[in-house]
Amino acid sequence: MIIESSAPTRVDLAGGTIDIPPLFLFHEGAATVNFAINLMARCRIETRSDDKIILESIDRGVSFETSLEHFNELKNEPRLELLSKLVYFFKPETGFNMITESEAPAGAGLAGSSTLNIACIGALNKLVGDRYAPEKFIPIAANVECQVIRVPTGFQDYFSAQYGGVSAIHFRPDAMEREALEVDTEMLHRRVVVIYTGEPRNSGTNNWEMTKRHIDGDREIFDIFEGIRDSALNLREALLHGDWTAVGEILHRAHPQRKRLAPNITTPKMDELIDIAYQSGAIGAKVCGAGGGGCIAFFCEESRRNEVAEALAKEETVEVLDWKIAPDGLIVNEF
Repeated sequence: MIIESSAPTRVDLAGGTIDIPPLFLFHEGAATVNFAINLMARCRIETRSDDKIILESIDRGVSFETSLEHFNELKNEPRLELLSKLVYFFKPETGFNMITESEAPAGAGLAGSSTLNIACIGALNKLVGDRYAPEKFIPIAANVECQVIRVPTGFQDYFSAQYGGVSAIHFRPDAMEREALEVDTEMLHRRVVVIYTGEPRNSGTNNWEMTKRHIDGDREIFDIFEGIRDSALNLREALLHGDWTAVGEILHRAHPQRKRLAPNITTPKMDELIDIAYQSGAIGAKVCGAGGGGCIAFFCEESRRNEVAEALAKEETVEVLDWKIAPDGLIVNEF
């Protein structure tokens, strides 16, 4: 049996960090807005006739071998820890090769690990006979990833990976709900430049510091999160109404708000790149993920996307990403 799965990464536009439990419980109407992009995470499983289990990450250049006889060792295996813990959770009863690959740069802030998580869950669930319904994938992904990074994880990344498209994810006491946003995706593509700065970061650590300050009762942090919630809701409305002027204004105002929440969300090099983009026709800058490196998305004046991209491409270490909206989420095929 051969199983192949894929899932898209994402660019988060508004509402990030408020998707971490229990933070959204303190901000009524909490939501995030993001869009999936065609930088994919992929997983391929091929069953074996023996009891060997071989896990390999192509982009990380790491692989190792174990067996069903030593299966329980995967629980605390430090090599390819996420893959190991996922395999341990699903407990397949056959040997197999599992190969993964992520097209997003490491530490880019595009939800690469969360997306890979969903892709692997889809493949492993198929391997064990569709043990879990798809609505269980996101809770499994969040809980297993929490075991790996050892701090609570945000949920928005799993929704973009599983469902694709442009989304608003609403966080309520009774449920999390994804809303597919019907927007002009061609216009969104024409006005957004995404770059990789070449400076990876650890999102789990950054997010946990903000979470602790909120839980400890920091009033300033609480008020900033109220603003983050409002930005996400306002951006949702602007996108649904095709009000691109408002989209730019919301994103422009949101960046300084993010800097108040976490001054280290940008590095000096990132601040320099943001200045270059603004001088070339960008209206707003959105540091992807928890910041501190990785990717930045720039919302540009109409017809100035190429000008912004060309100015940024001249900078050392910068990679202007070739992306498109990914309309579909997780895909699993069995051969």
